[in-house]
Amino acid sequence: MEKEIVVKKKKTKVSPQDRIISIITYAVFAAFAFICIYPFYYIFINTISANDLSDKGKILFYPIGIHFTNYLDALNIPGLLQAAKISVGRTLIGTALTVLTAGFMGYMFTRETVWKRKFWYRFVILTMYFNAGIIPWYITMNNLHLTNNFWGYVLPVLVSPFYIILTKTYVESIPRELQDAAEIDGAGTLKIFWKIILPLIKPILATVAIFAAVGQWNSFQDTLLLVTESRLYTLQFILYQYINQASSLAALVGSGSSGADMSQIMATAQTATSVRMTVTIIVVTPILLVYPFFQKFFVKGIMIGAVKG
Repeated sequence: MEKEIVVKKKKTKVSPQDRIISIITYAVFAAFAFICIYPFYYIFINTISANDLSDKGKILFYPIGIHFTNYLDALNIPGLLQAAKISVGRTLIGTALTVLTAGFMGYMFTRETVWKRKFWYRFVILTMYFNAGIIPWYITMNNLHLTNNFWGYVLPVLVSPFYIILTKTYVESIPRELQDAAEIDGAGTLKIFWKIILPLIKPILATVAIFAAVGQWNSFQDTLLLVTESRLYTLQFILYQYINQASSLAALVGSGSSGADMSQIMATAQTATSVRMTVTIIVVTPILLVYPFFQKFFVKGIMIGAVKG
């Protein structure tokens, strides 16, 4: 009969100094987590609390007079659905094309066979340090017929020097032997990129995707400068207009009569503060929901075992 092996776990003694350090560490991280989470919590409880109390700054730690009228009113904003489609479309298409461009150009700038490789890389990087200004930029966009055009959201940010630098640096960390072996087997440049490089640089591409998606989703200045047709308004621009209207609406809310009915109306009537809070939650929530799907690529070591022996 096989002898059973019993492994006794030894209890490690923790010194008082280690306990104090652990307590301080947990306290610091708990405080840091509170600082990060509380602003979002504060905004959310103000969106579902009585608007008159929220406008006076009396909602701090828990909601009072819970209602969801703010979100229902926000969904009734004219053109909101079309604007949401434009924002989602520019985010998905713009992010995909930006990631693909950064990945391919970052890879090509590592290949020594590319003609004038160093010159073109420095030429792209040089654009990070020079900006002609809004007026020349607008004239260029107008000459390219990108005003009142959906592609005006996508093409100007297609090539980003910062993303190319990140991708190029990551590609250079990949063992050169993988590409050499593929070239010996007859693989061309595009096949090496799609079959070998692209799967191995997923972590950096996920990082680029998050940066690009957040930039596309939050951008509204290009709409302000390039678009005059309401069908191309983005979600952020529509909500920005609504906030401006709500600021003037807030001055009219307090001009009515007093009483029980008026108090109830005041609790749910839109104010500039309630609109700002609600708009913030609507704009931030999609990005917060998308981030966890990309987070795994930051910690997954897919390069482990790529080269053996």
